[in-house]
Amino acid sequence: MALRNAVLAALLDGEASGYDLAKGFDASVANFWMATPQQLYRELERMAADGLVRARVVEQERRPNKRLFSLTEEGREALRGFTALPARPTAIRDELMVKVQAADAGEPQAVRASVAELLEWARAKAARYERLRLRLLDGRSEEEHLESAERVGPYLTLMRGLAFERENIAWAERALAVLERRAARRA
Repeated sequence: MALRNAVLAALLDGEASGYDLAKGFDASVANFWMATPQQLYRELERMAADGLVRARVVEQERRPNKRLFSLTEEGREALRGFTALPARPTAIRDELMVKVQAADAGEPQAVRASVAELLEWARAKAARYERLRLRLLDGRSEEEHLESAERVGPYLTLMRGLAFERENIAWAERALAVLERRAARRA
């Protein structure tokens, strides 16, 4: 999948500046697609040149002017075409898993530190996703939201991201316990 498709999907929420899109990317699609602000800006420029988004300049008095991007009909059509294609299953490519695989032959203390860092990161992301989930629900039950929301895609992808981080937490806690018991036996 190209970054272009993730940007098109993020713009379904409405017009956004490159800055707002980069900032909001974390709350909308970062649970399944990562990109740096520089990558987003470059992709927005290419998408504008390709007619998938339009940009309008908003003049500001005390700040530099900003460009707001929105989907064109061609952009919506490209997104419809993308959603019509079969999705390929993803494969995990995770440097940490290679380190864990080699923990017994390498530096077990460094591997434990990396797993602990993952645990901290996953807990923070899960908490952020949970706050976003509550904001999306806005006092409604999940079923009420899914029945009445204009768009359910953001909620469903958020639930996947939350499940992923919860699994990361469970795995990291278990892995740390195992690695620490083994280290204690060797000491």
